[in-house]
Amino acid sequence: MTRRSRRFRTALTVLVAWSALTGAALVGAVPAGAASKTRSITPGVRYSTLDIRTARGVMHAHLLTVDLRDPRVGVDLLHPRAVAARATVSRLADAQGAVAGVNGDFFNVAETQHPGVEATGAAVGPAVANGRALKSAVPRGQRFGPALPPGAGTEEVLGVGTDRRARLDRLHLTGSVTTAAGRLPLGGLNQYALRQGSIGAYTSAWGSASRVRPTCGTDSHRGAPCSRDTFEVTVRGGRVVARAARPGRGPIPRGTTVLVGREAGAHRLRTLVRGRQIQVQHRLVAGSSGVPYRFAVGGFPLLRHGTALSGLDAATTAVRTAAGVADGGRRLLLLALDGSDARHGGLTLFELASVLRTLGATDGFNLDGGTSTTLVTRLPGAHRVTVRNHPSGGAERPVADGIGVFSRR
Repeated sequence: MTRRSRRFRTALTVLVAWSALTGAALVGAVPAGAASKTRSITPGVRYSTLDIRTARGVMHAHLLTVDLRDPRVGVDLLHPRAVAARATVSRLADAQGAVAGVNGDFFNVAETQHPGVEATGAAVGPAVANGRALKSAVPRGQRFGPALPPGAGTEEVLGVGTDRRARLDRLHLTGSVTTAAGRLPLGGLNQYALRQGSIGAYTSAWGSASRVRPTCGTDSHRGAPCSRDTFEVTVRGGRVVARAARPGRGPIPRGTTVLVGREAGAHRLRTLVRGRQIQVQHRLVAGSSGVPYRFAVGGFPLLRHGTALSGLDAATTAVRTAAGVADGGRRLLLLALDGSDARHGGLTLFELASVLRTLGATDGFNLDGGTSTTLVTRLPGAHRVTVRNHPSGGAERPVADGIGVFSRR
């Protein structure tokens, strides 16, 4: 944490205490607005620091408050121009012109269980940038990150709709591969892992990483061996232009779709001969909102309608990044713990939900944490963002995506 950021630490202290009956409870909390010291980043965006007191010690945290009612403020996905790629939050923010941001979803960070297979760096959950669907969710058994709370899955997102309201939702892929002989279901879009027996579509948004990883593991076991029954078909101009027995690598040109199949999906793709007319369709469908999303990022829920989800982990502590939705979706809170306090263990997921509620959130969402946790801001007149927290790994970690805050003034 810089000396500058220390000067703006708020007097707010959040007290988190343990309870033998409930696992953890929030007690003695000062109202979120009390004696607050903040700094305006741009109209509609404020940066604050705060102290979170736990039974293990004091954790420092950094908070961005984004007023989505201000038409000069926008939120969108920070991403490195390819689903299968990574970059630091500061690099992503500077490249896209964001005034602030935090890291986003969990991602395919390593492939130690599949020697010789490239880790793609792709995110776990769905992603929408500037209204465009970039990818859908991997199977639950293939995800990276802490255990999900009961009832949660990999399709969970935090998003901002065309109505400029933030909300929690689920985004489900629906799609098909249609030929004169019939229609085949599409089981994935730019994912690092495909369901067993399915077909996935890979577009120019995927990047140049190998497409072998999507055929590894099973729906329930990420480390299971890679499938030996695979097939790949390249579609351009509405026709099959190439076929291969093994998934390839390299950039995919715009207007081209590569279909990757495993097991039953591979068998279906083998029936598509070169020159065959084919149509590939896909879209992400919202589970609860009828409003299209301009931005969405994956993670998992902590808090709904002011109540922490049942079954949240109340024992495992970690440095965390999270988002909160307040004022009916008109206010977005982006919270990052400071890695310099990792000696205190960070917060449990239950405690994190309690902190978000104390700050005024009715809904809360957990993002990637640990060495990924990063919060950046660009002060008025500056040309680059500054990292405001101490990343627990000692330096910024390249991540798959993030949440960017933009100013249109």
